[in-house]
Amino acid sequence: WPQGLMIPKEIHKVPSTLNWDLFIGPAKKRPFNEIYHPWNWRGWWDFGTGALGDMACHILHPVFKGLNLGYPSKVEASSTMLLTDCAPTAQMVKFTFPARPNLPKVAMPEVEVYWYDGGLQPMRPEGVPAGKNLNDQGGGVIFHGTKDTLICGCYGVNPWLVSGRTPNSPKTQREVTLSHEMDWVRACKESPENRVETASPFSEAGPFNEMVVMGVLAVRLQGLNQELEWDGENMRFTNIPSDATVRTIIEDGFKITDGHPTFAKTWTEPVNAVEYANEMIKHTYHNGWKLPDMP
Repeated sequence: WPQGLMIPKEIHKVPSTLNWDLFIGPAKKRPFNEIYHPWNWRGWWDFGTGALGDMACHILHPVFKGLNLGYPSKVEASSTMLLTDCAPTAQMVKFTFPARPNLPKVAMPEVEVYWYDGGLQPMRPEGVPAGKNLNDQGGGVIFHGTKDTLICGCYGVNPWLVSGRTPNSPKTQREVTLSHEMDWVRACKESPENRVETASPFSEAGPFNEMVVMGVLAVRLQGLNQELEWDGENMRFTNIPSDATVRTIIEDGFKITDGHPTFAKTWTEPVNAVEYANEMIKHTYHNGWKLPDMP
């Protein structure tokens, strides 16, 4: 789906199959345009979280689960032009996670996780065959270990070792023979006393999603030009200066005059960065919508 777009000025007719007001829901009102729906809503901040918030929930799951990650302690991000309404064309994020309890044969020290999208990719590890495409079914993951480098595709498919050795690890996860959706339905219908836990329990998916969208926050706060320290238990950044401000680009004002490309950017007014971050963490919804209080 496209990203890095300005708010469209053209107004399209709402399809008879779409309740546009219901789709808008808690977001700010806007005229319908086909650039938003049915697919491209993912790239607009009012409706989605861009490629990072969408695809990292698929691509980074082997990383989150395999390395026993929780909340990151630090994060830093950069991107192409940061717009007020639409996610950037390309983004890069660095997450830092604190040490976790060691496994029987694997140490779990502090670890850094890097995310790239929009065509950006990390440098190829030494030993990867020339010409081999590391994008497998929509993405890829590289684990840099002390003894080898493990690479897999989106959803953890087709793992392989750069050394050429065949991965030989015991199966520790239950294989889902139904779809993941129906596996979740099955778990819901089973009694608590005899329930076989779904492969995607909220206890895992919740913290994982929070980790991913915290990276989105870092992208939107990149104008602070600093590494951000994160208190996951209390859902807040701890090192944003109280007087820091951020602003974003409403329109890039791009045009070509006499063969020369120029930008006449329109910016938002500067806003307090702490308040801006807190609003994104716990959003104030429009049109009377609200989330229930957490237990």
